This record gives sequence, structure tokens and C-alpha cells, in this order.
Amino acid sequence: MAHILVTVLRRDRLVVLAGLGGVTVLAWLYLILLAAGMVDGPGAMGEAMANARPIPWTAGDFALMVLMWSVMMVGMMLPGATPMILLFAMINRKKREAGYPFVPTGAFALGYAGAWTAFSLFATILQWALHSAALLSPMLVSTSAVLAGALFIAAGTYQLTPLKHACLKNCRSPVHFIMTRWRSGAGGALRMGLEHGAYCVGCCWFLMGLLFVLGVMNLLWVAALTILVLVEKAAPHGEWTARISGVAMLAAGLYLLILA
Repeated sequence: MAHILVTVLRRDRLVVLAGLGGVTVLAWLYLILLAAGMVDGPGAMGEAMANARPIPWTAGDFALMVLMWSVMMVGMMLPGATPMILLFAMINRKKREAGYPFVPTGAFALGYAGAWTAFSLFATILQWALHSAALLSPMLVSTSAVLAGALFIAAGTYQLTPLKHACLKNCRSPVHFIMTRWRSGAGGALRMGLEHGAYCVGCCWFLMGLLFVLGVMNLLWVAALTILVLVEKAAPHGEWTARISGVAMLAAGLYLLILA
């Protein structure tokens, strides 16, 4: 019986890993095609590039930008959430809440993505405001050294705050999160995913703001931030990675302000 359970858990793990890996690959493929201009992007950005002046967004531009941010957040954040989702699937199977764990596990992942979709809406509104104020280049990079320095200082400061590390602790402790916040059924799994996603947003939202300095569509910097987030969440002593990177961001911000 124990052998059968181990076999089932391994199969479930492979299915969940394949699903998460597939979604992550598709998200990055979309971003690569978008950066290469091979899929539709926000029309307002293209018009701004052609006219060298801010062009008002249409509703379609706004929707496409929300989609872009949402897909980007899935591609960046899902790898770091994989240990939590795998643990959830395993415990769900052991609790025998359903014959198959994939529906509750999918609901958990959907809730997690939902939290980052809400952040994507906020990021889009912020981008629209910066675009309207002519503070973003056509390549979605800050045109103001003062703004760039301020964003680095804000992100670096946040990396050192108790709130950042309280959120990071929950992201780094999947067992504690599941044991203290377990809810039954697909609805409970969805809520758990939203809660865990909210902690991850609280942990990383200032880091995502740095994309307005580094380049929203600069995939090398997007990948670098993805790795930083993954190290913070999964590597030994990830808390110190957050603190060290925070100090580096403060130094970069001060340097940019001095040059401004």
C-alpha cells in the first residue's frame, strides 16, 4: 500500500511540474515574441515611438498592457512558487480530499496568479500615469534620472523593512503557511492561492517597479529579477540576499541622483 502511495505521489508531482513548467515556458515565449514585435502589443506605445510624444491610450491599449504585465508576472513568479504548489499537491493527495489532486491544485495556482493579476492592473495604471507625464521612453524606460534614482532608493529601502521580511518569511516557509492556513475543497484552495500570492506581491512589488528603470521589455533584466526573486525565496539564507541587494539598490539610487 505504501508503495502504491509513493508511486501516485511521484506521478502527481510529475504532472504538476509539467503543468507549471509548460505555463512558465508559454509565458516567456509570449514575452519573447512581444519584444520581437511578432505579436500584438499596446498600440499607444508604437504610436509614441513614431511620433516621439505621448499618445493617449485606448481601452484596447490598456487591456493589452494588463495582459502583458499579467503574463510577465506569471513567467517571473511561478518558478518561485513551485515548491509551495508541489507541497500543496502532495498534502492534498494525502488528505484524500479528492480522487485527483489536480483540480484543487489548479485552483491554488489560479488564486496565486489572480493576486499577481491584481498587481498587474496596478502596474498598468502606474505605467499609464508615467506615460501620460512623458516620463517613459518608447522602450518603456524612465526618461528621468531623478525618477530612476527615487525608484531604486524606494526599492532598496523596502528590501530592508520588517514588512518585506515578514512577507518573505511566508514565501520561504511553505509548510508553515499550509499548516496554518489550510482550507478544504477547490474554493479553499483558491483562497489559499490568493493569500499566498498576496504575500509574494508584498514581498516583490517594489522589485517589479524597477522595471520602469531597467526596461519593462528588457528581457535580460526581467530574467535577472526573476533569478533574484527565486534566490530570495528558495536559496539558503535568501533573507540576506534581500538585504544585500537592498543595500546595492540604495547605492545605485544615490548614484543616479548625484548624476541627475
